[in-house]
Amino acid sequence: MQLEIRPDPAEVGRARRWTRSRLAGSGIEADEPLAETLVLLVSELVTNAVVHTGCPAVLRLSLPQPTAEPATVRLEVADGSTRAPLPRWADGEATGGRGLALVDGLADRWGWSPEGVGKRIWCELDRCTESRTAAVACGGDRAPGYEGFEGYEGLAYEAV
Repeated sequence: MQLEIRPDPAEVGRARRWTRSRLAGSGIEADEPLAETLVLLVSELVTNAVVHTGCPAVLRLSLPQPTAEPATVRLEVADGSTRAPLPRWADGEATGGRGLALVDGLADRWGWSPEGVGKRIWCELDRCTESRTAAVACGGDRAPGYEGFEGYEGLAYEAV
């Protein structure tokens, strides 16, 4: 399923509401930690697309069947920019610049690839029978090329 996103900051709220409405039929409860994490990741990736490209984007969401457990949820945002997400430092006082650092910390896997005249940034969350604190047992991988950035305070990624 997918949602067309206009280059307008108000679209971020619409994307969160759309995501929550899709969770209802997937067997993922609204108050489940996976749902809350997924909505936060949608917010961060859609915000990056809207703020940094100024172009329309497409949000794609792949949810598991209601009976599937464990399962993987996949989120993708395709936008019109060909520029790769780049690491950057966010000052402790900065009000932005930490979106992809959150994605890196919360998703089990994430990455990006060129798509048509733009790019696609994706992330995956594994739904396991164990708690999310056992994420390493359920995956916990990081995007290639970003190893070693864990624990660096102030490190953020900018998708431009």
